[in-house]
Amino acid sequence: MTDNALTGNRPWRGVLVATALPLNDDLSVNLDKYADHCTWLVENGCDGVVPNGSLGEYQVLSPEERAKVVETAVAAIGGQRVMPGVAAYGSAEARRWAEQARDAGCASVMLLPPNAYRADERSVLAHYAEVAKAGVPIVAYNNPIDTKVDLVPELLAKLHGEGYIHGVKEFSGDVRRAYRIAELAPELDLLIGADDVLLELAVAGAKGWVAGYPNALPSASVALYRAAVAGDLDTAGKLYRQLHPLLRWDSKTEFVQAIKLSMDIVGRHGGPVRAPRVPLLPEQEQAVREATERAVAAGLA
Repeated sequence: MTDNALTGNRPWRGVLVATALPLNDDLSVNLDKYADHCTWLVENGCDGVVPNGSLGEYQVLSPEERAKVVETAVAAIGGQRVMPGVAAYGSAEARRWAEQARDAGCASVMLLPPNAYRADERSVLAHYAEVAKAGVPIVAYNNPIDTKVDLVPELLAKLHGEGYIHGVKEFSGDVRRAYRIAELAPELDLLIGADDVLLELAVAGAKGWVAGYPNALPSASVALYRAAVAGDLDTAGKLYRQLHPLLRWDSKTEFVQAIKLSMDIVGRHGGPVRAPRVPLLPEQEQAVREATERAVAAGLA
């Protein structure tokens, strides 16, 4: 039984895949392949998907494309399993994306802090307060590396105390924060935000994983997560060591290109990326290819 089946009103728990978006050679969005991808992920044990995250290249989608991606995911696997990213430069726009997700049938959304500038605490609180007016549960996304705004545990506790957020995708890489978050806001769900600290955060009590590499290797990734949160460290440790050469790409600048390449190698449609992203360098492509082929040879695909 999946985490979603067990947790009812907390649909952000379990393995939610931050989906890569299949593009055609002309860089148009292939919605049919995206629907198939969402279905395939659930069939392989994932609990749901997160469309329109950075892995889904939301920044370079038109508003029409962005809305269609959400609607396609909901039609494919049901809104309870879909938690779209609703990030935008303006709070009003982010609220509109949360309303679009709500109206499409989604049960939750994921929201970055303001990222057009280095927002202070008052701005962060106001931003989440505005988007919360949409009436759909929010999971915060802490990515201080890219946004330059750090949702430190004390700020997360304030956001949760005000009722603005129910969980946090933690991407700082600082696994020590898990324990501080649990002390300050014990009801706030910690979600693993970076693939290459999965085991450390699972041991620290994470309730879910907003995941990258399950786009290419869902079954093995789900097995790793389930073993880790169950405390089966023998199983989890072995899988983690086998997968870590790939998982660490989730924290690199070229994570979209790397994950899409791995998808292509295992027989899924990853395809190209939109500018300003550029193809991997030859040595990067070789490293991803070799690591993916080792995982395939080990029976992990």
